[in-house]
Amino acid sequence: MRISQSFILGMFFFILSISSIEGQQPNGTLLVQIQSDSRPVEQAQVTVGDRTVFTGATGEAAFDLPAGTVEVRVERYGFKPRTTEAVVVETGTTRVVVDIEAVAVLKEEITVTATRTETRIEDEPLRVEVLNQEEVEEKAVMTPGAIAMPLNETSGLRVQVTSPSLGAANVRVQGLRGRYAQLLSDALPLYGGQTGSIGLLQIPPLDLGQVEIIKGVASALYGPSALGGVINLVSRRPLRSERQMLLNATSHGGEDAAFWLEEPPQNGFGYTMLGGAHFQEQRDIDGDGWANVPSYRRLDLRPRLFWDNGKGRSVFATFGAMTEDRKGGTIRNATVPDGRRFPEELATERFDGGLLGRFLVGTHPVSVRGSVMTQSHRHQFGEVLERDRGETWFGETTISGTAKGHTWVAGSALQADVYRSRGVPALNYTYVVPALFAQDEYVVASLVTVSASGRLDIHNKYGAFFNPRLSALVRLPQKFTARLSSGTGVFAPTPFTEQTEAVGLSKLMPLKNIRRERSWSASGDLGWSSAHVEVNGTIFGSVIHDPVMLRRASPATDALEIVNVHEPTRTMGSEFLARLHGGDFGLVLTHTFVHSTEIDREKLDRQLVPLTPEHTVGIVGTWEREAWGRIGIEAFYTGVQTLDDNPYRRSNVPYWLFGILVERRLGPVRLFVNAENLANIRQTKHDPLLRPARSFDGQWTVDQWAPIDGRVINGGIRFKF
Repeated sequence: MRISQSFILGMFFFILSISSIEGQQPNGTLLVQIQSDSRPVEQAQVTVGDRTVFTGATGEAAFDLPAGTVEVRVERYGFKPRTTEAVVVETGTTRVVVDIEAVAVLKEEITVTATRTETRIEDEPLRVEVLNQEEVEEKAVMTPGAIAMPLNETSGLRVQVTSPSLGAANVRVQGLRGRYAQLLSDALPLYGGQTGSIGLLQIPPLDLGQVEIIKGVASALYGPSALGGVINLVSRRPLRSERQMLLNATSHGGEDAAFWLEEPPQNGFGYTMLGGAHFQEQRDIDGDGWANVPSYRRLDLRPRLFWDNGKGRSVFATFGAMTEDRKGGTIRNATVPDGRRFPEELATERFDGGLLGRFLVGTHPVSVRGSVMTQSHRHQFGEVLERDRGETWFGETTISGTAKGHTWVAGSALQADVYRSRGVPALNYTYVVPALFAQDEYVVASLVTVSASGRLDIHNKYGAFFNPRLSALVRLPQKFTARLSSGTGVFAPTPFTEQTEAVGLSKLMPLKNIRRERSWSASGDLGWSSAHVEVNGTIFGSVIHDPVMLRRASPATDALEIVNVHEPTRTMGSEFLARLHGGDFGLVLTHTFVHSTEIDREKLDRQLVPLTPEHTVGIVGTWEREAWGRIGIEAFYTGVQTLDDNPYRRSNVPYWLFGILVERRLGPVRLFVNAENLANIRQTKHDPLLRPARSFDGQWTVDQWAPIDGRVINGGIRFKF
């Protein structure tokens, strides 16, 4: 019997297929955990055979594989590649932990939290500038009671005094007005939805682990209070058992006493606590009867609790209490040009609490956070007394995950801001803003990371608005990196501007027919770094449509009104940053250029935005040896800036400020002495601070464009016990 060739071939392949089926083994699950220094590493590229998976926020990558031995290769920018083997078992889960080593870089690894993904700063598509704990501690011995100094010495930021009477100040980010910057603590609005100008002077820096700064529109991340940027104050985590005390005194009659307690987790629980008492005497430096240095008495206390079960669940709780009495204006029987005394006083009480919980739903991390803040003011402007109370309630839930190179976050938020005034109830408001937001970061071949985010806010007064943001990180040859970012934002106006915070609300008419302020911003930067050098250059621009301004309601009355301007505010500029480090020496060079224009209040034509210097320069050199201590020398230049309604001049006199810090370490004790403004630059050496007559908004002083307190020397002791 003859068998055909086709039949034989068919039987051959049939037998092969049967053998293959009979020899096939059940699959198992391989779970690869990537970590470095006991911390999970996200966006690591894990390759097994022909399959590649990127790790998420938990540092894990999962594979469904046949049983047997496989090779696992791990690659991550900024880390050394690592290859290992794993044995996959049948119908079970094999867990492999792979430790990868970070490549030596200029500075320690920094993870940023303000962008919600907790990504290493080198891998974040959106440029985030970070002041690390060492930089914050250096400034803490200069001004133990306030965070204004470290912010003012950061490229692109300018702490602008809004009230020389009380020293109140806010932060201008890349030339934009201070009210557009959102100040957060551990991503919580513990200082209010719109931080007041006095807030920067009431936040001590001793318990900060780092400060994260997002410049430009950040409404896609944090809603209608972050039109100009976000400053996130990240608290120190308890890593060791430590007790510290800091005592400080200044040549102008200031005194500070602060303590810090830190206890690392035991049985999952740890805590930190910061407390302080801060005092300052009134000082009339130029002898005109007006306080150049206001007096204050402030007490603050902030405990923080930490719990982590080591299995993906953690809770962080913070509580804060602060009370302060601040006095400025005329001293004793001195008078202003109209022949009357004009004391100015501000009493503040603030209480806040916040909570952050994290847990896993399957393999997806879920975060729940919330906070409440309440503060009251008693503010005296001469013979006028104003009392008010403000509250901010906040809640947010997010879920995140990773899939095929994507790291995504989705969530919802609800924030309520309440303001109540006894004297001017017509200006009371309640803003309630529910929101939905989402963000996705996608890694393309480990060379390009793209981040897209969007947020829908539904404001109970200004309606619904959607704000997107798109950012990209490109890793170029020769260790160059480029970042591009653009987004839109919205700001919900309130009765508070720089001027109304300085003069009060008694003359302000109720807000009518006010539109929300809308903004667009874009930036691009190019950076390069090596083991000892980091260089970065940035160009930026923004346009704010329908900006609000304060003006006289009519020539025949002293009443004031806030109105939208028909022409936008336009800002453009550049930043340059260079860090050099070798051995015990470090050098930081910065330059910022800002060109910002807006419509003039009276002439209604375009002008430079007042109090915005076009050029600022910073030079900071340090020498530090762990056993001995540190020496720091700094110089800061402020260029020409136009002035608003100044009867003595239209622009300022450019100036340099020089300072030196010496800190000596003797075991657990640190002795320090710091001198600021060595050349004794004072604005009142050129013109009086007092006006010959009150301005249209009621101020007796001109705007502050240079220091008015002159040279200041402080020193003290910091010791562990």
